[in-house]
Amino acid sequence: MNDELQGRAAHVAAIRDRAEAEMKAIGVDDAFISHLVDTFYGRVLAHPELGPVFDARLSGRWPEHMEKMKSFWSAVAFRNGAYGGKPVQAHVGVANMTPDLFPKWLALFSTTLDDIAPNPEAKAWFMATAERIARSLTLSLFYNPALDDPALKRG
Repeated sequence: MNDELQGRAAHVAAIRDRAEAEMKAIGVDDAFISHLVDTFYGRVLAHPELGPVFDARLSGRWPEHMEKMKSFWSAVAFRNGAYGGKPVQAHVGVANMTPDLFPKWLALFSTTLDDIAPNPEAKAWFMATAERIARSLTLSLFYNPALDDPALKRG
């Protein structure tokens, strides 16, 4: 059993080391993630459609949210386990959240990366990741498999 635990720990460490090397190669570090989160969410708040939805949910809790998002992106980029939250559950029941807000979120994220990413590789990595996250959240929050039931579709 001890050998199995040591093997698992070594495997996790190797994953983390590879992720750190990959991020370093594209110019991503903790300072960049902090800057990205601060810049992006500043723009979210100023956005005419996204701002009111986010601020209604996070009013009075923005500092905590910003730290949580920095931990989230650090965990995703560096595979370091820094984030222990549940993104889907955090978004369930958010007033006025609709599927059409996700493309706007992605567009704003893309523009933010255009302005601050250290290089095209970093932008591509963060955009691909953000697109997966947006797709996952959209499906988790809004997809109804009953609507795709072939028995309910008429030709």
